[in-house]
Amino acid sequence: MAKKRLDILLEDEDFIAVDKPSGLLSIADRAQNESLKSLLDQMYGTVYIVHRLDKDTSGVILFAKNKYAHQYLCQQFETRLVEKYYVAIVSGSPAEEEGLIEAPIAVHPTLKGAMQVHRNGKPSQTGYRILEKNDYFSLVEFQLFTGRMHQIRVHARYAGCPIVVDELYGDAAPIFLSKYKRNYKLSRAEDAERPMIDRLALHAARIVFTNRRGETVTVTSNTPKPFLALMKQLKK
Repeated sequence: MAKKRLDILLEDEDFIAVDKPSGLLSIADRAQNESLKSLLDQMYGTVYIVHRLDKDTSGVILFAKNKYAHQYLCQQFETRLVEKYYVAIVSGSPAEEEGLIEAPIAVHPTLKGAMQVHRNGKPSQTGYRILEKNDYFSLVEFQLFTGRMHQIRVHARYAGCPIVVDELYGDAAPIFLSKYKRNYKLSRAEDAERPMIDRLALHAARIVFTNRRGETVTVTSNTPKPFLALMKQLKK
């Protein structure tokens, strides 16, 4: 069962790189026992968490297979030697085609589980590059230079272009094509319109790190088809 649900992108004797689906926790919490780690534990015995993705974020995530690899990979992340790239659909478009968002991030004082840009927060840096845009949305590549909780989501909102379908930092409403495309018509096979995107539109696209043999490893997950389909449908 677990094998059917999980897409293993790459593995060796030290690590497993998984293409995490949106809606699945990286590690179990009090409210939900099933997680990516619990499914991998069923397959491999015991795996070790190296970093996390938000529940609704999809894409590349690494797990260690042994304690030595766990210590090594965690050190890579802690010392910012790992390159982490994401893609997202955002509302509108950043002011510049590419740039660096530098804004300190702190825990939100009243909104549980949320973060905010605040002058007393921890220094945070997110690089970005617009891959494609139209009158309503942009497909943007983000690079994390620091690893704060919800960093891309917070910085995207701060830059004036929140990630779509983000209930904490933007608008939680699903994206329906009929709202943006003139003369939209249902296909003959459809009884009702389905949303183009009905999940947080954030995807961990690529991780680059050095393994214990000193080799550079790049793991890539393809941009989700709904992201590309939305941009194609609204292309100028």
